[in-house]
Amino acid sequence: MSTTILVVEDEPAIQELISVNLSFAGHKVLRAFDAEQAQTLIRAELPDLILLDWMLPGASGITLARTLRSDERTRNVPVIMLTAKGAEHDKVEGLEAGADDYITKPFSPKELVARIKAVLRRRAPQLTDDIITMGTLALDPTTHRVTSDGLALTVGPTEFRLLHFFMTHTERVFSRAQLLDQVWGDHVFVEERTVDVHIRRLRKALEPGGHDNRIETVRGAGYRFTANPVKKD
Repeated sequence: MSTTILVVEDEPAIQELISVNLSFAGHKVLRAFDAEQAQTLIRAELPDLILLDWMLPGASGITLARTLRSDERTRNVPVIMLTAKGAEHDKVEGLEAGADDYITKPFSPKELVARIKAVLRRRAPQLTDDIITMGTLALDPTTHRVTSDGLALTVGPTEFRLLHFFMTHTERVFSRAQLLDQVWGDHVFVEERTVDVHIRRLRKALEPGGHDNRIETVRGAGYRFTANPVKKD
C-alpha cells in the first residue's frame, strides 16, 4: 500500500538515493533539507512516516523529533532516525527523543525499506500490504478484495479503508474525529457525520457474510470493531 514518507536529509546525494529507492518501492516521497522546511511540509500534509537525519542545519533532528512528539497532531507519526552516530548512548538519546527506530549510516536501500515496513507494521498496520483475517472475514490490501468464507463482498473504496483500519485496530473505541484523521486524513475537511454514512454502508457490505455486527456503536464515544460480536437473535 502506498504511503507518504517525508525524508529530512541535508545531504543532496543521500536524499536523492533514499527518495529514488522509496519511490521505486511504491511510496510517495516528500523532501526537506532542514527542520524548518520539514515543518512547513508537515503543516500542509501529514506524512505516514518520517525519515529524520540527526545532523541538520539549524535545529537538529533530535530537536525536531521532540517537537513532533510534543504536538498532538504529529505525536503518533512513526519516526526513523538516520545518523552516522553509532554509539549506544547516541541510540538511546534518539529513541528517548521519540524515534521508533534508528539506522546508522552507511546503510543499504534494501535494509531501509525493510526497516520502514517493520516500523509501519508495528505502528501503523493499516498502511501495510499484509492480508488480515478475523474468523471467516479476510481483507487483502494488495487486491482490494474482502471475502467472507470465500464469498466476495462488495466494499467501496472509502469503506475498504475504514474496514482496513478497523481490522488492524480491533476492540478499541474511536471517535468520529479520530476516524476522520486516520481514514480520510487530517488535511481533508469533511463533516464528522460523514463517518456515520460510511459506517452504515460498511455494515451493509458486511451483512451478506454475517459480519455487520462486528461494528459496534458505543453511545457517546464512537465506534468499535470487535472480534467477538454479540450474536443476533
